[in-house]
Amino acid sequence: MNKKIALIFGITGQDGSYLAELLLKKKYKVYGVKRRTSLIHTTRIDHIYEDFHLKPNLILKYGDVTDFSNVFNLIDQIRPDEIYNLAAQSNVGISFELAEYTAQTDSIGTLRILEAIRIIDKKRKMKFYQASTSEIFGNSPDKPYNEKSKFEPVSPYGTAKLYSYWITKNYREAYSMFTSNGILFNHESPRRGENFISRKTIIGLIKVLKGKQKCLYLGNLYSKRDWGHAKEFVEAQWRILQNKKPDDFVIATGKNYSVKDLVNLVLKKLQIKAKWKKNKDGLEYVVSTENKQSIKKSQVIVKQEKIYFRPNEVHNLKGNYSKAKKILKWKPKINFDKLISEMVESDLKLIK
Repeated sequence: MNKKIALIFGITGQDGSYLAELLLKKKYKVYGVKRRTSLIHTTRIDHIYEDFHLKPNLILKYGDVTDFSNVFNLIDQIRPDEIYNLAAQSNVGISFELAEYTAQTDSIGTLRILEAIRIIDKKRKMKFYQASTSEIFGNSPDKPYNEKSKFEPVSPYGTAKLYSYWITKNYREAYSMFTSNGILFNHESPRRGENFISRKTIIGLIKVLKGKQKCLYLGNLYSKRDWGHAKEFVEAQWRILQNKKPDDFVIATGKNYSVKDLVNLVLKKLQIKAKWKKNKDGLEYVVSTENKQSIKKSQVIVKQEKIYFRPNEVHNLKGNYSKAKKILKWKPKINFDKLISEMVESDLKLIK
């Protein structure tokens, strides 16, 4: 029996690396697409990569979803059974500064892949997974969000991803293609990018503890997110393409926590005793209540700054994954406390 072939756009990211691991364990032949940069950025997959001369089951190709000819040629040459589009400019805050690039990558990039599949796959055998996001719900009132909830994105990132969601659904209905969306709520891991709030908070407080940084600066402390583990969420991505028919699924934990909750939990994991205070402008900060390694008693170790607030904010995200539980037989197992413990332990080893 021939091995299934998978093509992953965005293999060097957090989700791409975990998905590649999963597919290799399931005996797939995996092709991963990475962008050409001056710096090597394969750290997350170095442990599973082999020299291509050895005929490995993981092969990396240069590519970019902003280049249709490249996307078309990759799909035409590889002829994968499954295509996973995880490529994106995925930072919400940065999307306000790079709105056009975010649209080109996160919206039109998806369209380029779909159009290539439509032209190449005449027999409609290829399956396509689009990584959607809870940011498409924005501040819609009907929480917890499910597949029928109203979409009200409030950022260039959320808006771009909403286009991708609809164009994926449109190609499914218009051309009888197997195209599915996974509406993923926040999912973290030790492989999360350092500019995302979970890693930024953990790394920042560890550096403060070890004397490598004076203070951690944050923006909105009260935005709430539904946080799961990336390793479990990529299992759901794979299950979505194993379903008998294409469909859209919310992937979440059903529980949410604020940024302030995150800070408090990391302080607890690092055994840093501290208390919250407010300045005259109503901005909050954290003061250490004892000496701890490089931290001095009464030192300000976390500070809220206006410059880190987004122009527009999603206040409260919580997902309802009951459809995925019923149809895909998927449910999360790692809770928020265990997730943060794993990330703290990992970064404590990395930061000397």
